[in-house]
Amino acid sequence: MAEIHLQNLAHSYSPTPTGPEDYAIREMNHVWEQGGAYALLGPSGCGKSTLLNIISGLLSPSEGHVLFDHKVVNELTPEKRNIAQVFQFPVVYDTMTVFDNLAFPLRNQGMAEAKIHSKVQEIAEVLDLQSLLSKKARNLTADEKQKVSMGRGLVRDDVSAILFDEPLTVIDPHLKWKLRRKLKQIHEQFNITMVYVTHDQLEASTFADKIAVMYGGQIVQFGTPRELFERPSHTFVGYFIGSPGMNLIEVQAEAGGVRFADTHLRLSEAVQQRLADTAYTTLQVGIRPEFIHVWDEHNPDALQADVTHIEDLGTYKILTLNLDGATLKVRLAEDKPVPEGTASISFPAQWLMLYADDYLLEVRP
Repeated sequence: MAEIHLQNLAHSYSPTPTGPEDYAIREMNHVWEQGGAYALLGPSGCGKSTLLNIISGLLSPSEGHVLFDHKVVNELTPEKRNIAQVFQFPVVYDTMTVFDNLAFPLRNQGMAEAKIHSKVQEIAEVLDLQSLLSKKARNLTADEKQKVSMGRGLVRDDVSAILFDEPLTVIDPHLKWKLRRKLKQIHEQFNITMVYVTHDQLEASTFADKIAVMYGGQIVQFGTPRELFERPSHTFVGYFIGSPGMNLIEVQAEAGGVRFADTHLRLSEAVQQRLADTAYTTLQVGIRPEFIHVWDEHNPDALQADVTHIEDLGTYKILTLNLDGATLKVRLAEDKPVPEGTASISFPAQWLMLYADDYLLEVRP
């Protein structure tokens, strides 16, 4: 297992990049600690797979270094980095049995057959593959093949890290939750550094202890699922995490707070001071649908919003509101009364975020 450090790392597919827009990976410094379970989350085209391939050695970065346990590995092949990579589509040797697929990397190392048998049996038990060990891999289902792919990485004692590149894409939906849970159990049992690439926030949050959210070739936030949800440090994180995503409204600063149309939102003195000290081009407030307070009855001291749509999703409802020209989504608990026509709403101060040029304005202690 290894600590993986990305040092001043950047990558461009252009031979002569002239600006940030020419980079698939913009300059970053980042550390994956030894033994951690991490997810790399973001939409298609944000640079997730490029970054994973740089870590594994399948791709050489244009700039910067990759370090394993403080040793630069830029020139090392994937084999010499001792990286196991599980791809989107299962990679197995169809003419071999499951046993021989799992044993293959160990035989390449020259391990004794008795030890190979013991290791294969151990991993087969972890992945529920015992009954399939004598079957040819070509006769397996897609999820069984993917488990064999995972097993080939897990069977090695010398593996520095296991990298997963959207490994559940081809798996039937009703089997995905089983494999996600299985991966979590494997991590807890073997304490291997794991980096899991996905565009699915549910996969990321159920697998990882910490999530790196990528956008535009950059890691815009790295934190626990709770941190990403409760305090997104970038508007993209607010939008991408959660269902529905964070409500974002463009505003202008004014005395005591900010304004959009005829609506004034008060900000704390600390946030006002932070804003006064900040240079910016655009300013937005953000609040999650779960954190907007809907009053049970009309409250003249609250904000008044028109109810334009109601979605009943069984255990909760999603209200679409129009507040002074701004569209808001509100998540309403099943037992809460549904406002008709007009809703009285409030934005609790601890959940109202202010973003300057897409980045959260943090109040200094």
